[in-house]
Amino acid sequence: MSIRGSASNLGQAVKDLTVEWKETRTHWRDLKSLEFERKYLEDLPHYVARATTVIEELDGLLRKVRAACE
Repeated sequence: MSIRGSASNLGQAVKDLTVEWKETRTHWRDLKSLEFERKYLEDLPHYVARATTVIEELDGLLRKVRAACE
């Protein structure tokens, strides 16, 4: 799998998690669920976006290294 494929998988995993969390929230609605959401899920899309940017930068660097070695 390529490094870009990993970034794509990460993005899809967050989308899947979001869908599952919405389903979970229909059954789990208390202070602990809100705490969990705030602590673990609220900022997750932001972190994934940042990670994806870094992964793309790494992919570019690796391409340059490979080209320089050939």
